Amino acid sequence: MAHELVDRLRLMTFPVLLGSGRRLFNDGVRPATMRPVELTVTDLGIVIGTYEPAGPVQHGHM
Repeated sequence: MAHELVDRLRLMTFPVLLGSGRRLFNDGVRPATMRPVELTVTDLGIVIGTYEPAGPVQHGHM
């Protein structure tokens, strides 16, 4: 991610609340805008998202 070599990111989100945990990305990773390409929800509630880079981060209002 730091060298912009990621062309697709697959993120699996499990519906478990633990209260704490490890960071997903290390310190020093620049913010990146990703757009969803595919989203799937399994019978167990696991969300599998596939994302691609979507250009520079834009700041503003929703």
